[in-house]
Amino acid sequence: MKKVVLEGILIAFIGGLLALAGNAISPRGISLTQDFFHAGDRPRVTVSAVTPTASTNASTSASTNTVGAVQASATPASNDLAATLKQEGLGLANTDRAIELFNDPRRLQNQVVFIDARHDEEYRSGHIPGAYQFDYYYASKFLGTLIPVVQQAELIVVYCNGGDCTDSHYAALELANIVPREKLMVYAGGITEWKAKGQEVETGERNSGSLHKGP
Repeated sequence: MKKVVLEGILIAFIGGLLALAGNAISPRGISLTQDFFHAGDRPRVTVSAVTPTASTNASTSASTNTVGAVQASATPASNDLAATLKQEGLGLANTDRAIELFNDPRRLQNQVVFIDARHDEEYRSGHIPGAYQFDYYYASKFLGTLIPVVQQAELIVVYCNGGDCTDSHYAALELANIVPREKLMVYAGGITEWKAKGQEVETGERNSGSLHKGP
């Protein structure tokens, strides 16, 4: 038995030598040092800051433009949002317009109504004073209060956190099933820009009277 094993090892060894020799002299031989996984083709990611030079500016501009294009497609620009809202029959308010409408005397008579489209915790942590809450994921919880208010209002401003938050947009579309779309505006800057402008926010429930100055 031992003799058979030794003979097998010897045959395998000789076969390996013959294979290597044949590969070496063959014009189609395989390079034993070839990088079959193309590790050299993978881009290196450097986390340390690099001071750009004249030679690197040109090479990095192309990659920067590519990243910018990806980001632009992932985060719609404000003019794209305005076009979308216009197509849907909804208005768009910037922060100056939102502040103007907040100071409009009609707000005190619920003719101008602000609606916060965020969930309970966010709403209670700070909302535009007097704003009604409408978390459209739980629409039935709020519609009993909201329907008579929005039906009598002349203008409705819906907001959420701002930035990438789309809750205000979708909440406005939900409300468009109840009131004419020309009544509805989306405040894209949301509570983030509101506080950044130093405007007051109300914590707790609506009309709690607990006001705090942003940001």
